[in-house]
Amino acid sequence: MLQVKVINKSKHPLPAYATPASAGLDLRANITETITLAPLERRLIPTGLFIELPVGYEAQVRPRSGLALKHGITVLNTPGTVDADYRGEVCVCLINLSNEPFAIEDGERVAQMVVARHEQVDWAPVEVLSDTERGAGGYGHTGKK
Repeated sequence: MLQVKVINKSKHPLPAYATPASAGLDLRANITETITLAPLERRLIPTGLFIELPVGYEAQVRPRSGLALKHGITVLNTPGTVDADYRGEVCVCLINLSNEPFAIEDGERVAQMVVARHEQVDWAPVEVLSDTERGAGGYGHTGKK
């Protein structure tokens, strides 16, 4: 298991995995008063968490499926990336895509965070790329089946 240094300035417990096979840790709102998101409004929601990831890792901030399905609440910059050299507070950029206002309470689970390894690239400029069966087929090229 990867060990990550964390400072918790919130009044809530550290994020935890809901089940042994969970990939994401729930992030909670750390706010002093209720925040109501109007339809199409976006707000930065603080968590009170500050993390130090090892180099070669990132934390992705993703929507919670229940909030998205039931209330139209999602993370605007999905996934939001927390880099290994960032030392500020982990915040969540939420948007209300529904037609109804949505109230966010202190301690509410507003997003999930997945910590993952990543690679950095060393570009190799060339004039031609290798052929594949797909080729340059992009968005929707395989049809609706």
